[in-house]
Amino acid sequence: MTAPLKLRRALISVSDKTGLIEQAARLRSHGADLISTGGTSKALKDAGLPVSDVSDLTGFPEMMDGRVKTLHPAVHGGLLFLRDNPAHVADARAHGIAPIDLIYVNLYPFEATVASGADFETCIENIDIGGPAMLRAAAKNYAFVACCTDTSDVDAVLAELDANGEISHTTLRRLAAKTYARTAAYDAAISQWFARQNGETAPDWAAFGGRLQQSLRYGENPHQKAAFYVTGEKRPGVATARQLQGKELSYNNINDTDAAYELIGELGKETPAVAIIKHANPCGVALGADIIEACTKALACDPTSAFGGIVALNRPLDEATAKVITDIFTEVVIAPGASPAAEAIFAKKKNLRLLITDGLPDPAASGHFAKTVAGGFLLQDRDAGRITRADLKVVTKRAPTEQELEDLLFAWRVAKHVKSNTIVYAKDGVTAGIGAGQMSRIDSARIAARKAEDAAETAGWAEPKTRGCVAASDAFFPFADGLLQAASAGATAVIQPGGSVRDDEVIAAADEAGLAMVFTGMRHFRH
Repeated sequence: MTAPLKLRRALISVSDKTGLIEQAARLRSHGADLISTGGTSKALKDAGLPVSDVSDLTGFPEMMDGRVKTLHPAVHGGLLFLRDNPAHVADARAHGIAPIDLIYVNLYPFEATVASGADFETCIENIDIGGPAMLRAAAKNYAFVACCTDTSDVDAVLAELDANGEISHTTLRRLAAKTYARTAAYDAAISQWFARQNGETAPDWAAFGGRLQQSLRYGENPHQKAAFYVTGEKRPGVATARQLQGKELSYNNINDTDAAYELIGELGKETPAVAIIKHANPCGVALGADIIEACTKALACDPTSAFGGIVALNRPLDEATAKVITDIFTEVVIAPGASPAAEAIFAKKKNLRLLITDGLPDPAASGHFAKTVAGGFLLQDRDAGRITRADLKVVTKRAPTEQELEDLLFAWRVAKHVKSNTIVYAKDGVTAGIGAGQMSRIDSARIAARKAEDAAETAGWAEPKTRGCVAASDAFFPFADGLLQAASAGATAVIQPGGSVRDDEVIAAADEAGLAMVFTGMRHFRH
């Protein structure tokens, strides 16, 4: 095994200078000569630290607005030559190249620049060239160079230097692996941005990258390892939320919370709304005059399934609603804010996670969705499809009433976020029954009706809420049986995409049953 590394020279060139002075001073205390560039060099000199400019090393000034400063054999030779290879050592001596033992580069903030909404040219100028080149060179020669891409890497190196006066081979290898992951994620962000700018929907190569946000205890099941990575996308949701309290989020918590908040985003901010999610499917969704009414109605939709669920709100959490939620076992609550009184109530439930976001996700915003398969991955646009009243086509003799239209659009938006095959019954802005993830659409219709019957029995209602409801189907009815099952459950109006070869039969069955039916021309499969 290669011997541990003793530190003699360190090259530092960072855009984020957090902790820079203290760390550089500690590197100096371990005998490292410092080399630096531009603003980093100035910051170190202003702090009274001795530092050599890269331009002194290369014999060339920084030029072309800083685009060229470290791309030189004096730098890359110092990073790349093998210290135990006599020919490399001879070349280095012949050309006056001295070894560089540590490099600390945290790259131009390209991802943050794009996220800020900067214009094209500003984004281009925030693509780092010299930084990734130096890091990749150093990582290739990891046995002789410590690669640091952020402050935690420097801290790890300093901890070993403090303890042993040298950097272990194990740490050098770990830093090299992290370096390649960081530069790969950086290039992935650039390639994705470029593809979007070019209007490319299927570029020849696709890459994804993310930064570790959280190591998870396990994945969907205890025998699976898992971790949570974030991409830097500034979309309100579980990845950008602040956790105010509660246990650490699990893999399933994160997945379900994302599903819950995306559904809440679909419903918008005009009317108070609450969605309760269990195993990535909604079990109760409701609109209300205020947030506590919406919450109470959503819980009543399927109180059995709501146990241990995820609750998402489109309004800040208030005290009254907090009391209602904490009366049942809940895993996670996510909302765009919470009052101090609500936070105090939640504080009594130490394991209950409370996540606060800076807003609601935009259901019409562009984005991508990826899913792995054996030997590859599928990549598609986020389902940003939206239907308004103007898009609806009445296909039956009877047109929907005003109330039916409102409920049809509400049910349709919920159905978009339910696993296929999907049937959603809704009435007065509340889901009455949800049938999810069945192989047969008629089975989804039956399950949704049964859910409504169970809720009525639990609540002591005279009849299930499906009497006089509307029904939404995420895809067309291939036969009339599913539609007739919805009618038998009590539906008076139906919304579906249309497009079946048997549309005429289904429309005739709806007319015979006295149903109003509209086509959207858009389906929402969700697998």
